Amino acid sequence: MTYRAVCFDLDGTLLDTLEDLADSMNRTLRRYDLPEHPASAYKQFVGNGMGVLVRRAAPAARDDNELADKLIAGMRAEYGKRWAERTRPYEGVGQLLDALTERGVTMTVLSNKPHDFTALCVAQLLPHWKFERVFGVADDVPAKPDPSGAQRICRELDVPAEQFLYVGDTGTDMDTATAAGMFAVGVLWGFRDADELTAHGARKLIAHPTELLELL
Repeated sequence: MTYRAVCFDLDGTLLDTLEDLADSMNRTLRRYDLPEHPASAYKQFVGNGMGVLVRRAAPAARDDNELADKLIAGMRAEYGKRWAERTRPYEGVGQLLDALTERGVTMTVLSNKPHDFTALCVAQLLPHWKFERVFGVADDVPAKPDPSGAQRICRELDVPAEQFLYVGDTGTDMDTATAAGMFAVGVLWGFRDADELTAHGARKLIAHPTELLELL
């Protein structure tokens, strides 16, 4: 199979966002006198959108929609202040993106981050590379593992799903890739482990970004 395009997850795949997400959520929790968590705990909290992150970090909000709404608003405000304090591309990502660009491979991003933050992160932290589509969660782009965003990318770029590599770091990403008909590639430098990725359908695991080039 010849792959013409790559759909990247963002957090835990292209960008190491963990510390800024953890710091923002912990500051929000502190404001409401709720328990905070070490940054490492957020590897399990993130990946399914901001609403799920809030409910995982604050179990009290799971059955309290009013509290959940306050925490989501607080998280958005805090993250808006510090989304780029420590967030950086993972080692080797720039090298991979350069190589894909040189080979003429179409690159896209599909994230469970709210769309405004997704677009901001890509524009400011990955400014040297062209992504043909950048989608985060929005009214017309549901959160993964719903494959609608991935399918929309295929339609708009007129590239069949089977010619896409989908690259992500969570079981949610692997589920999305499988549902969309893309080749699921799990990365081992992100937020989840090999067992989760394999259990959710990863067809290839890579330990360094440039290993993706072996599939092209």
